[in-house]
Amino acid sequence: MSQPDTNHLIAAVDARMAMATRLLEDLRARTPDADGAGVTRPSYGAGEQIGHDLMRAAAGDIGLEVTTDVAGNLYATLPGHNRAAPRWISGSHFDSVPNGGNFDGAAGTVAALTAVAALKDLGIRPRQDMTAMAIRAEECSSWFTGQHGGHLGSRAALGLLQPSELDTAIHVASGATLGESIDAAGFNAGTVRHGPAPLSAQNVAGFAELHIEQGPVLISAGVPAGIVTGIRGTIRARNAHCLGAYSHSGAVPQELRQDAVLATAELIHRVDEHCAALRQRGHDVVFAVGRLHTDSKVDSLSKVPGETTFTIDLRSQEEDVLAQLHALLGTLSVEIGQSRNVRFDLGHLALADPTVMAPAFRARLQDGATALGIKAPPVPCGAGHDAAEFVRAGIPTCMIFVRNTGESHNPMEHMDVADFRDGLLLLTWFLAAMAKAQG
Repeated sequence: MSQPDTNHLIAAVDARMAMATRLLEDLRARTPDADGAGVTRPSYGAGEQIGHDLMRAAAGDIGLEVTTDVAGNLYATLPGHNRAAPRWISGSHFDSVPNGGNFDGAAGTVAALTAVAALKDLGIRPRQDMTAMAIRAEECSSWFTGQHGGHLGSRAALGLLQPSELDTAIHVASGATLGESIDAAGFNAGTVRHGPAPLSAQNVAGFAELHIEQGPVLISAGVPAGIVTGIRGTIRARNAHCLGAYSHSGAVPQELRQDAVLATAELIHRVDEHCAALRQRGHDVVFAVGRLHTDSKVDSLSKVPGETTFTIDLRSQEEDVLAQLHALLGTLSVEIGQSRNVRFDLGHLALADPTVMAPAFRARLQDGATALGIKAPPVPCGAGHDAAEFVRAGIPTCMIFVRNTGESHNPMEHMDVADFRDGLLLLTWFLAAMAKAQG
């Protein structure tokens, strides 16, 4: 892209910044958490729908074509010369974790819509359709328990959702299945179940997602944006249990107890030790237990705890490390179970392979950063994103991170407007280059 073209693109993006900031402000105002500190937008719930309604209205004002698929994903499209050619898609999600921040996901959906609007304002008619997408249920792990593989909206759109997940993913508040939740939101779980999927490697040329960074790497580097190299794969146990026996905490000798808490603590400690040893050898791995509790209806100060419920979240960019950890969980659960006379039931272990962003797209993004004068170094991604599902579907994909000074999944999440502008400029430049636009 020539420098005059780049200058015109910058002017078009700047002219649309007021729309972008207004959308983010409106979204924050309309989806507060109950305590007012953060935002709460449940997957397939009212808060998520508010985001979709705002985007639909804005896309109509811009003059884009607006459609919705059977899972509720929203598409705002600038038509191309060849409507049959594989389209370009950029987008993210509107749902949030409970009491989360306003920009996780929403910054990417608003950026995609703004970038497509800027291309339209420039009088560009691309060769293929350019679409901004609002994706459902990315944060579904906070809202749906049971057996499912996460990222329910993008996986439904891409044909990666197993039909059984419509029945085994259960909403934590309503108790409804995923299929029932999709139908209740006004969409069609039956068509999701039986297909065909609306998106595939045959009809999508590429996918680009802008997202706030959810860690401190860009802050540490002192730069506003980053070009993502890849996304860690995961091993997740959403409903793990340790089953022992309740007994008197003073009367039963230690060696005769079936203490579920101590057994669970040992499992966690030994997995953590193994992860630390892997990191010392230069491997990439992180580990967390986000939930760990006994049964408040039964537990007591004077009881040996007979049951725990907990989660496991292991992540790595290395497939062999994930395979090793998967085997370790099985070995340790049996070994510790036998030594402490308890039984572990880790439930369904949801596995997601690491994903690598398309090298050619990363190089093109770097060209754009140079042309725009934006510092955007390569950065790894530790969190899961819808972009990973597009990679798994065989669609070339890239991601842009925007600096976030308050980390993520909490009310302190923060994104400076200037940083968002830099990320938006880079996304718009990239989409303009990828579209092979004809004026």
